[in-house]
Amino acid sequence: QAVHPGYGFLSENSEFCRSIEGEGVAWLGPPVSAIRDMGDKIRSKEIAEEAGVNIIPGYDGTIESIEHCLQVSNDIGYPVLVKAAAGGGGKGMRTCYNDQEVKEAYPMAKSEAKKFFADDRLLVEKYIENPHHIEFQVLCSPPPGVVTCEKPEDLQVVVFPERECSIQRRNQKVVEESPSCLLTQETRLKMVEQVKKLCQ
Repeated sequence: QAVHPGYGFLSENSEFCRSIEGEGVAWLGPPVSAIRDMGDKIRSKEIAEEAGVNIIPGYDGTIESIEHCLQVSNDIGYPVLVKAAAGGGGKGMRTCYNDQEVKEAYPMAKSEAKKFFADDRLLVEKYIENPHHIEFQVLCSPPPGVVTCEKPEDLQVVVFPERECSIQRRNQKVVEESPSCLLTQETRLKMVEQVKKLCQ
């Protein structure tokens, strides 16, 4: 017997993965550590940076208070995005263009983060206006006959064609198009290399 997590909240829930494996059922998805680390926006940015992958400029840590949030926002430069470290789906996320908006956003984002994710940690990063939201899906596996890779670069990574996810409403994807009509082949190949480095 085996379980594939599909998509949605359960596919991103490391405890769900752990409970399935605890029952002796095969889990057809990322390991617990990958789900946990990639689901935490602070930890995932640390991993990406260590791997040499480009990340959005911001504060590398948890925001401790409104005063701290204001200081970091001014250091980064407006506009900024105040968002839940454990978040997703546009929950616990606020765009701020000035100090007053940060003061209003901080308690709302913290409250939403606690309500939806049982984790009220927040981070702040530069808000990129009019971005293109591009996603890649991957399949990863050790080489045939190997259970665990000794070196990260031994991990085999298959990167599927990207999905253009820029058409959104309230930070929720409305339309996905593959491949993206906006990427040049040069940019696509650079992004694929970054994806592989992050997986490894």
